[in-house]
Amino acid sequence: MIRSMGIRLGSSLTRTGAAAALLLGSVASPAAVGTAEDAAVPSACALGNGRDQIQHLVYVQFDNVHFTRDNPNVPSDLEQMPHLLNFVTGNGTLLTQHHTPLISHTGTNFVSSLTGVYPDRHGANVSNGFRYFNADGSSSSSTMFGYWTDKVIQFSGNPPDPNYNMLTADGHNAPAPWVPFTRAGCNVGFSGMANVVLENTTTDVTTVFGPGSPQAQEAAANPGQAAADFVGIAVHCATGDALCSTANGGAADVLPQEPGGYAGFNALYGHKYVAPQINPSGPLLDLNGAPVQDSTGHVGFPGFDGLSAPVSLGYAAAMQEHGVPITFSYISDAHDKHPGGGAMGPGEARYEQVLKDYDHAFDTFFTRLQADGITKTNTLFVVSADEGDHFVSGPATPAGCDGVTTPCTYPQLGELTVNLTGLLATQAGVTANFAVHSDTAPTIYVRGNPARDALLTRTFGRALLGLDVTNLISNQTEKLALYVADSVEMKLLHMVTADAARTPTLTLFAKPDYFVTTGAATCPTTPGGCVRQDPSFAYNHGAVGTDMDTTFLGLVGPGVQHLGVKNDVFSDHADTRPTLLALLGLKDTYSHQGRVLAEVLVSRALQFGRSLENYVKVARIFKMINAPVGPLGLDSLTVSTNAIDGGSKVYAQLEDQLTSITMRRDALALQMENALEGAAFGGTAIGEGDAERLVDRGQALVSEVHRLAKGQGQGQAEPDN
Repeated sequence: MIRSMGIRLGSSLTRTGAAAALLLGSVASPAAVGTAEDAAVPSACALGNGRDQIQHLVYVQFDNVHFTRDNPNVPSDLEQMPHLLNFVTGNGTLLTQHHTPLISHTGTNFVSSLTGVYPDRHGANVSNGFRYFNADGSSSSSTMFGYWTDKVIQFSGNPPDPNYNMLTADGHNAPAPWVPFTRAGCNVGFSGMANVVLENTTTDVTTVFGPGSPQAQEAAANPGQAAADFVGIAVHCATGDALCSTANGGAADVLPQEPGGYAGFNALYGHKYVAPQINPSGPLLDLNGAPVQDSTGHVGFPGFDGLSAPVSLGYAAAMQEHGVPITFSYISDAHDKHPGGGAMGPGEARYEQVLKDYDHAFDTFFTRLQADGITKTNTLFVVSADEGDHFVSGPATPAGCDGVTTPCTYPQLGELTVNLTGLLATQAGVTANFAVHSDTAPTIYVRGNPARDALLTRTFGRALLGLDVTNLISNQTEKLALYVADSVEMKLLHMVTADAARTPTLTLFAKPDYFVTTGAATCPTTPGGCVRQDPSFAYNHGAVGTDMDTTFLGLVGPGVQHLGVKNDVFSDHADTRPTLLALLGLKDTYSHQGRVLAEVLVSRALQFGRSLENYVKVARIFKMINAPVGPLGLDSLTVSTNAIDGGSKVYAQLEDQLTSITMRRDALALQMENALEGAAFGGTAIGEGDAERLVDRGQALVSEVHRLAKGQGQGQAEPDN
């Protein structure tokens, strides 16, 4: 679900508006089915860790599709996609304690999964849009969704921010996720994945093809067709591969700051150039046999919301069959704004039909891959979702409906939209000049960028914590805020980047029923005042809550244990990248804030040897201290909130402690990171004594922050070694 500045530029849709437009139709026609001969892997593509014969990677990431139930009586999204769920649980492992970074939204979560690092190392600290401070103290809006080498996207009339959108901790353009694959001789295909495809026709077409190019001229004259032609789909090729030749429409794959250099590589950008190479016999069809086109009839990329399962998986299958053995696929969510109405609740007839269509698409997809010789014996399958959601509604009717035999309806459905401007003015007398990136976890930019003005920051934060709202579903009065984080806490949560201008003054983590925005400085006299219910959206995410920041990760293929559903391993999106690279025998040029999920891999897939047990011990404490929604991160949010809600002395004391904790955590996490990376990718075993020392220090730090969150004063200083 995309909102506000998260709307993809160049698309008239908001990721969900056309997601079912291409769902109906017949079973895939013969023209849509490839052959095993078609699926031959380029001979130069070198995958595998020397112990497993992996020839393909099929990576699928949903937008807001759930393993757990939103209505306890209604089977969950994955339960209603048995062809997918049974494939994963019957042949591999499904991790159900898989988590997001913060703020938990599509852009941040996809990029963390693709890179193996958190926002402080990839730049997308506020997604899907963000604001940045200008020299005069004002702030301007931008979007995280831009091509990998974009600078901060400057909307008309706004001052520029010269930094890269995708930004390392030292201020460089972040290493691109496809590089290890192409350097290994493998072509990599993307459908809809964030920032690795062109995202819009206003900046990205010019970035890649150049100003004055025919593509840029088309974007200016006919943006609708240009979006269908150039946005959303890409194949990044190995050096010299004919697939991306200039004769096929290939353009230079330019990464000016890639570590180690990146010269001589080409890519195909857009359906116009990709489709003829992966479906040379005619127009590309989705898995239902329908031509791929957008909602207005433009043949080509259907828009990000149009990447339903039949469409996105159709792209992936055709790529796999025609020389692209590595595919990453985005699938739009199943529950928001499909044709026929607004948001849908679990068990509603329209929702049920979308899930049936998605399940049919996976059945067709796996059958087609099987015919192509792409199977669990030679292919690594990775399936996940960007985040969970909090469903906002009153009770379903009729009582006990299950959606299977009895459809559900929701008379009182929709998120509760809050006018923060009006609440602050009427309840707290706060009329400061500020801007908001609207969200369930809104980021607030007070004019003048007073991040270092402790009094103003604390005063504004305390006002946020004091706000009362009327829950129009329960008719109860409650506090709006769960937590408030200032820049000190955001740094601990990996939300502060090398671009200081994009660090908000404060982040409000609201109760999950609420979507917070701005408005008039007064509240209407209608019930709820500055709160209204919006039936257009019924699923909130971004804030802190197990239903929002917990999702799933499924792994199938050589080197993966057959464990079925596994509930006892904490993981997060940063762990996905190092795990798949370890299985594929590839390396990044940087270290990860994630770790290899060794507990679910067979021993032959690993190089840890007798240090496997030590690796797992260190990896688990590493996540406890470093994951944004790990125990240390969540307790630190309580400490930050208590600091802001306390007096000036309490605030100063707790802020100093949080600063110290962050510094010590970062130093310890770096030691753990180096040990884990050395074991996973460098052949350096972790000794038992080293593992015990790291674990003891990590546990001491977790305990210290937990005591602080319980109001037990200063924690004990951690030993230096």
